[in-house]
Amino acid sequence: MSDKTITRFAPSPTGWIHVGNLRTALMNYLIARKAGGEFILRIDDTDPNRSKEEYVDGIKRDLEWLGIHWDRVERQSLRLEKYHAAAQELRDMDRFYEAFETPTELDLKRKKQLNMGKPPVYDRAALALSDDEKAALRAERGDGVWRFKLKHERIVWNDGILGDVSIDGASVSDPVLIRGDGQILYTLASVVDDTEMGVTHVVRGSDHVTNTGTQIQIMQALGGTVPSFAHHSLLTGPQGEALSKRLGTLALKDLREAGIAPQALLSLMSRLGSSDPVELRTEMDALIEGFDISRFGSAPTKFDAEDLKPLTAKYLQTLDVADVADAVAALGVPDDLATQFWNVTRDNITTLHDLGPWWTMFANGAEPVIDDEDRDFVAQAMTLLPDAPFDGDTWGAWTSAVKEATGRKGKGLFMPLRKALTGQAHGPDMSAVMPLLQVVKARG
Repeated sequence: MSDKTITRFAPSPTGWIHVGNLRTALMNYLIARKAGGEFILRIDDTDPNRSKEEYVDGIKRDLEWLGIHWDRVERQSLRLEKYHAAAQELRDMDRFYEAFETPTELDLKRKKQLNMGKPPVYDRAALALSDDEKAALRAERGDGVWRFKLKHERIVWNDGILGDVSIDGASVSDPVLIRGDGQILYTLASVVDDTEMGVTHVVRGSDHVTNTGTQIQIMQALGGTVPSFAHHSLLTGPQGEALSKRLGTLALKDLREAGIAPQALLSLMSRLGSSDPVELRTEMDALIEGFDISRFGSAPTKFDAEDLKPLTAKYLQTLDVADVADAVAALGVPDDLATQFWNVTRDNITTLHDLGPWWTMFANGAEPVIDDEDRDFVAQAMTLLPDAPFDGDTWGAWTSAVKEATGRKGKGLFMPLRKALTGQAHGPDMSAVMPLLQVVKARG
């Protein structure tokens, strides 16, 4: 067996990936890259009815946007023969059996067990069926599901985040690995793939802990090497509410369209839930170097999409105009003003989407905001404003002239003039703003 670290991200192409999926993908990616290993993108498309190619493309597009590059792509739909071979191997060792209960019958069994104070696990009634009884049920109900027969012993592993974990095999139902319609389920496909592909580390959500216990037994039955498992905490909303209902609005494509910078998202998700502070990292290498799975905790982790905005703003402040040339040009900013425009606005935006209103103001003038008590003052000041074009000295010269003519000074001088020209009480230094003002409407 190779000593190389191999990890994987195995999304189902049944929807757009969201921040919860990203957390899993990023942790596996950082582990592989820090060890100089291999990161596999494994598309879990064994469900032909729900899997869609547009989601496969979307997964790749989202990861590429973030700079998460895979070493190879695997498609589980192309590996079905391997899963069926593994299933037959389990049958041959009497660890795989067909069961025919309907969902209603299973639900009644669970309720009965709970009423008796017993754990609601499958009672293995199917093991007592004769061949004739199975044939009769098959004729009546169609093919049954195939369950893996767990050993009723403790399943233990040292988890990279949770520490020592122990699950009683008798407290878990024998997992269904193949549905009645023949569909191979994730539990089996994942075991076969992890074993054959030599996956050494698996990071996933803590909702998979019981599933990991069953997969360890399946791996051992098939003679595979059990990888190192780590189960990260689940994300909640800002108030600790379940995030699952909101994940539709937290798809990576929606965050991208909202103008969130990939560096902001990576910086937050690589530290969220750990004992390390969230700090903006503009390069992937810095994230890789600073990542340590053992510093993450098991408690539910609060995620607030609003936290991405200040990180995005901070990232934009590090950029030169060349880095945003396309966005600036798309607004119609002349080439000779592009650098000046970016330098003036970059400290006053949250996302690149905020650039549009700034250029509209510079190019077309803003709707003036003039308080009643300042109306005569502003009108007098506008008569002293020289004709455009303006330069870096225009603001200082103009306000000095207005001060001399009106006697106003300080905030009472500067604020009404800023509001009259820009429609805003706050913003960049007016000495830098003036050269960008293309149009100044008459301020009556």
